[in-house]
Amino acid sequence: MAIEIHDFVDPGLGHSSYVIDIGDGTAAVVDPPRFPDAHEHVTASRGLRLAWTIDTHSHADYVTGSPSLSGRTGATFVAPVASRLETAHTGVVDGQRVQLAPGIDLVAIATPGHTPDHHGYALHDHGRPVALFTGGSLMVGTVGRTDLCGPHLADALAHEMYKSLRRFDDLPDDVAVFPTPGAGSFCSAPGDTARTSTLGHERATNPFLRAGTEDEFVAQLTAGFGTFPTYFARLPELNRRGPRRIDNIPSLKRLSVASVAAHLTRGAVLVDSRPISSFATGHVPGSLSNTLRPVFGSWLGWLVAAGRPLIFVAATDDRAASDDNGGNRTELVRQCLDIGHENLLGQLEGGTEAWAASGRNLHTIALVGPTDISSALIDVRQANEFAGGHVPGARNTELAAVHDMELPSGPVTMMCGHGERAMTAASILAARDHATVCVLDGGPSDWAGATGRSLESGA
Repeated sequence: MAIEIHDFVDPGLGHSSYVIDIGDGTAAVVDPPRFPDAHEHVTASRGLRLAWTIDTHSHADYVTGSPSLSGRTGATFVAPVASRLETAHTGVVDGQRVQLAPGIDLVAIATPGHTPDHHGYALHDHGRPVALFTGGSLMVGTVGRTDLCGPHLADALAHEMYKSLRRFDDLPDDVAVFPTPGAGSFCSAPGDTARTSTLGHERATNPFLRAGTEDEFVAQLTAGFGTFPTYFARLPELNRRGPRRIDNIPSLKRLSVASVAAHLTRGAVLVDSRPISSFATGHVPGSLSNTLRPVFGSWLGWLVAAGRPLIFVAATDDRAASDDNGGNRTELVRQCLDIGHENLLGQLEGGTEAWAASGRNLHTIALVGPTDISSALIDVRQANEFAGGHVPGARNTELAAVHDMELPSGPVTMMCGHGERAMTAASILAARDHATVCVLDGGPSDWAGATGRSLESGA
């Protein structure tokens, strides 16, 4: 039998998952997303029966797909006993061997640190370790952050992480490493952009594996944490108890202007997923700009409290609200469900044109070029991005903190790397009745190119 491993990347969440073609006509999937369409397509196209679905821990950044996948296909759901899952599964403990096929075994390795329940899995081919699914422990050029369970546990779990990484010391250099979080994920300390590696490469290059003492490792790891989405605090428990099974992503209901207005008075949130240029020229007052892109879900989960009813204003051509005749699932709804936002009331039928035609007002927010900034500049990127290079004189307030920041006393220009986060920030300020706000159309590199001036680094 020849084992093949296929990887799948969600760039918005920075999440990797894997299908193992075991070689005997069956397959296993590791850390699947809530809607593993691509994984099932690969298994079907190769004539494989999905026999196993495996989770490394209770994820904080997305809703796991394993329970639904198991229920739909009959695959055995394997997860750590330490996760205390309430859904039907086969629990494993440290050292337990799961036979995937004759001669093909998956060995559970307890690796607490990223989370207390975390386990990695070593894939053995007739007794020889060939792959290591490290989940949120060892990653390419980095390791998982240890503060997701609360800052009070960060140091203790960092010490656990140091010990857990030593569990891999007896495995040979040529063992392939397949992490779950990676570049773009808030679950990891800053690291490499590559998604997979080998133990030998990590031993030679990963600064955390090359750290001297345990105390040095802990100090190095805990010094590099930035902020992370607030929804990370609730998803582990949702995943532990078991997410609601949704086999087919629903279409958004189309809502009339009057219905939307009524829902808004009762506390619904109106999310405008159109490009920033469209939002700038006319949007429903009080709506939140969040352009539909790979990170749409992460920012939605960070900025809007769980359970809030959501209504969307979508571009007419982004198919956010309807499936085509082939039943293709829609990206906006998928991303909402991926991060556990399920109270989706629908989409404004006719968009902003219908809103204006009803006699209701639209608001605008000006987009300005790099040479037209004439007010205080607020950079809403993450602190590490700001430190890496920013416009001189700019003030850094991360996007997630804009809602609670003191309202500026005068006109402000919001900026980020490209404009999407800046427009989100501007929409938040506008909803708080700060009328003199505009958005830089571009980012620091555009400013530097247009002005011929250098960016500043550091906080």
